[in-house]
Amino acid sequence: MSMVEAASSRSGTKAAREPDRQRGIDRVIAVLEALQRHHAPMRAGEIARSIGAPRSTCYEIVNRLLEAEILEPAGAEGQVYFGRASYLFGRAYAENNALHRRVGGVLESLAAQTGAMAQFCALRGNKYLVLESRSGSGLFRITVDVGVEVPLPWTASGRLLLSHLDAQEIRDFIPPEDFVLPTGEQLSVDQFLAEVEAAAREGYSVTRNLVDIFATCLAVPILRQDGSVAGTLCLVVPAELVAEQRRELLDLLIPAARQLSAH
Repeated sequence: MSMVEAASSRSGTKAAREPDRQRGIDRVIAVLEALQRHHAPMRAGEIARSIGAPRSTCYEIVNRLLEAEILEPAGAEGQVYFGRASYLFGRAYAENNALHRRVGGVLESLAAQTGAMAQFCALRGNKYLVLESRSGSGLFRITVDVGVEVPLPWTASGRLLLSHLDAQEIRDFIPPEDFVLPTGEQLSVDQFLAEVEAAAREGYSVTRNLVDIFATCLAVPILRQDGSVAGTLCLVVPAELVAEQRRELLDLLIPAARQLSAH
């Protein structure tokens, strides 16, 4: 075999291995995402079923992640969950991301000033999630799970986080089932698109009685240097607040978001 043929053969073998390696990496990510979505410890077999992977492959991945302390044992029945290394990765991200370093103090200030729940929200894939939250001292409380993915049309933030897309791109981006509220009510796609356009024009979004009939959500964008939306600041307040009260809250939210935006 010539050197050229040998090199070609070696290259072909490497190319053949590449899809397997890629699938392996994808499955590691799928294991971690399954745990993040579940928000509770799981057994390796449960993870395998949830991601559609062979049990043997999933056990191998889980064992390697346990060795690396990315996962750790969490229960008497073989469950696993995020481990010490995962905590250190997250902490390193929070400490070195300029926006995250500052957002906690802004949320605490907003919660103290308004008595409402203040949130920092962002886009993940084609879903919305809360990245950080601070509870105010007011009597009105609503349960919010940090890190839980929620359909974009259900949220005020969703109307701001899509401002970089045109109408057809939004239709292609959001699954049809995401326009159905937990109550079973079907949201109008055309109305949602109009609300996205209005939010981009006005610089804020307000939604009432969508996921929770007792709640109003006010959201304003945090902008990157190029003008795109990096995330949102939100306040969750009682639905019965009148327009003047909502305006007063927006007058606090808007400068807070500008403070966090890149200049």
